[in-house]
Amino acid sequence: MKNLSRIEVFGYMFLIITFVNSLYFGFTDASLFNEHYAQEDGLVENETALMLLLVSVLSVYHLIKLWKFKKPLWKVGTLIFAILFFFAAGEEISWGQRIFGVESSEFFLQNNAQGETNLHNMVVGDTKINKLIFSQILMIVMVLYLVFVPVLYRKVRAIKNLADTFAVPIVEWRHTIAFIVCTILVSIIPADRKWEVYELAFGIIFFLIFLNPLNRHIFQKNDAAEQ
Repeated sequence: MKNLSRIEVFGYMFLIITFVNSLYFGFTDASLFNEHYAQEDGLVENETALMLLLVSVLSVYHLIKLWKFKKPLWKVGTLIFAILFFFAAGEEISWGQRIFGVESSEFFLQNNAQGETNLHNMVVGDTKINKLIFSQILMIVMVLYLVFVPVLYRKVRAIKNLADTFAVPIVEWRHTIAFIVCTILVSIIPADRKWEVYELAFGIIFFLIFLNPLNRHIFQKNDAAEQ
């Protein structure tokens, strides 16, 4: 494993501090954890939005820096990630609705589980979009991406070429280990809003993945893979 950059060290320290605080508050004061630490628009949720936004900004940086050196499909993939993580950051804080004191429209008041201006809390019939897509489906996708794709990338040439062509960062095993450890730690926290911490962990880990992935050559001017 290559030496970690200072930013990566800071990222892992942030992840560790997050879980030290979460475990302490979660076990000693569930009320404080739920109503302040991990509340709506609280510290954890805002940190999650910030980490997702940083991934988007990093993707835009790569796009601008390497525009002249990369092929169209690489640009498409990088742009998609920039938009995707920007959208996720906006959704996390309901697009700044409470920050700027903006009232929800009648549509969101009637169709959003929390009456907020976002899509992930929408309710269709009796189904909560957040539970179906952002919890169940997304978790399956994350497990595939963080556990199985790294193996396929190393073993299957077609998967490797596809990922590199569309600028899909492939996780290092340290990222996978961090994901597994975070999953175990979150599962033992007794506080109800512990999954907000899980979302923050995802945000931090994804920033670390995009910062220095296994196929780090996709973010270099020379496209040749490292031997």
